[in-house]
Formats: sequence, structure tokens, C-alpha cells
Amino acid sequence: MKKVAILISGSGSNMVTLAQSMTGDHPARACVVLSNRPDAGGLAKAAALGIPTVVVDHKDYKGDRAAFDAAVMKALAPYDPDVVALAGFMRILTPEFIAHFAGKMLNIHPSLLPKYKGLHTHQRAIDAGDEAAGCSVHEVTAELDGGPILAQGRVAVLAGDTADALAARVLPLEHKLYPETLRRFVSGDRTRIDV
Repeated sequence: MKKVAILISGSGSNMVTLAQSMTGDHPARACVVLSNRPDAGGLAKAAALGIPTVVVDHKDYKGDRAAFDAAVMKALAPYDPDVVALAGFMRILTPEFIAHFAGKMLNIHPSLLPKYKGLHTHQRAIDAGDEAAGCSVHEVTAELDGGPILAQGRVAVLAGDTADALAARVLPLEHKLYPETLRRFVSGDRTRIDV
């Protein structure tokens, strides 16, 4: 049975869908949920699911990314995760952290990568006049939102869309694609999924 550490910063909606998918004949289980924010809503949700939680508050590190990442690695070490799934973890990771978990880390990003790396993806898609937007699940590499894409889902951008309205249509796709991709990833299958 593979062990999955899930890293969050906020409400944890993707974390919940990942954790709830890891039951029955699934080849993995969530071993810990870690947040960089002590007030992250996802921590209570993880605890309610019976998953251990850990907080490493980035504010304690005053912009020292290397020290913060070292603390996160130390916090994860007792759980010995086989896979690290980033689920709305709003920190840019150092090359050292990424190297430590090389080939074992996934992220979900709310755009059709390689378009719109970083933040404000839905507004950027609207501003560009794109006909479609969506989400991507990718392996994490040292390039921000740049690792190999394992899954993508698309929705139409509608006339009069706001970033919030578009985000609300993309979220169910995230909740479908991320669990499916994680299951394949822990089984060694990196075949791309497009929906």
C-alpha cells in the first residue's frame, strides 16, 4: 500500500476528494495532510476523515524558503510518503525539496498548461479571449507548473464569464481528474488523460 502526503493551504476540497478516493482496492492511502497555514479549513476536514495533520507555518520562516522547505521535509519524514500530492498548496518549492521527492510529486493547476502558470489563471484565460479553460494534473519539477502533464480537463469559457464563475465550473473537473490521475500514478501509469 502506497502512502500519500497531501499538502494544502486552504479549504482542502481537492484534498478531500483525493482522500475519499483512496479506499477499497485503491493502491494508496492518505498518510498525512500538511498545511503551511494554521487556519486552513482543510485541516479540520482531514481530521474528520481520520487523517493525521501537521502545520508548518511559513510565517515562522520570514521568507527563508529553504528553511521552510527543510521543516516541511522534516515534518513529512515520520510518515515516509511514497507520493506527495499538492492540493492548493500555495508555496513555491525549492529545487532541494523537489529533488528530494523527484518523480513522486503531483500538482493540480487551474489552467490548460502550459498556458497561465502561476496565479489568477481563470481571469487570464478570460482576458485573453480563450474559448476554453480548465485544469491540469502534472508531475512537479523545478520549473513552476512545468512538469510533464498527466491529465487535462476543459470547459468552455462563456460570454460574460467571471473568474469566479469559471472557477466554479472547473472545480468539478479537478475533483474528477485528480483522484483518477493519482490512482494511475501510484500504480506506475503515466499515460495522459484528456477530458
